[in-house]
Amino acid sequence: MGKGGGCMPSKKRQPAVASENAGGARNAPVPPEDKSHDDSEAAAAPQPPAELKLKLFIVFYSMYGHVESLAKQMKKGVDGIDGVEGVLYRVPETLPPEILEQMKAPPKDPEIPVISAAELVEADGILFGFPTRFGCMAAQMKAFFDSTGKLWREQKLVGKPAGFFVSTGTQGGGQETTAWTAITQLAHHGMLYVPIGYTFGAGMFKMDDIRGGSPYGAGVFAGDGSRGPSEMELLLLSTRESIWLQ
Repeated sequence: MGKGGGCMPSKKRQPAVASENAGGARNAPVPPEDKSHDDSEAAAAPQPPAELKLKLFIVFYSMYGHVESLAKQMKKGVDGIDGVEGVLYRVPETLPPEILEQMKAPPKDPEIPVISAAELVEADGILFGFPTRFGCMAAQMKAFFDSTGKLWREQKLVGKPAGFFVSTGTQGGGQETTAWTAITQLAHHGMLYVPIGYTFGAGMFKMDDIRGGSPYGAGVFAGDGSRGPSEMELLLLSTRESIWLQ
């Protein structure tokens, strides 16, 4: 207490200084600038990681376009699932252009790249599509599998899930055997074969229309080349996608 009975201000605390404006009103004291958060610190703040998508490679051979149309349909379905991306690849052609021209094969889609064996290791899963030749896969697809010897020696594909979709010209032309005989390729690599089974339900037992596909994999009948996949065959393709993404 001072002599006048008043309180003495603390020497450590500076009183707020108020100024008067033209109207006589007092302005509030201006706090010191806070520099604890500047632009450099904001820039240095860690950014959230980019979303990583599973890559499902759709690797196919198609001479007349039937298998290619199935592959593109599969990609649409795969891309519609969050966190998954379908990537289309075709295997190298083994026939010379003049022979393909004589066979009236249409030109290949230039937007779909040709895959090398080494690129298979980048996939989280692989769907192989090919037409049948006397109940087995086409020679072009077999030649591609034959080029994976280095991956086999180094065990690069062990544990990768894989499955098949096929196209045949006639009923009884290899819808089951084409996929069945292809399993040997996966077995030697130690890959995990993922068939459709009978997960499609009652549709797998219907006999009132022509339908490709089997428990071993999705499939279509091409006929003389003019027939496209039916609604039921496309539904089987969707079943194939749903199995993979469960």
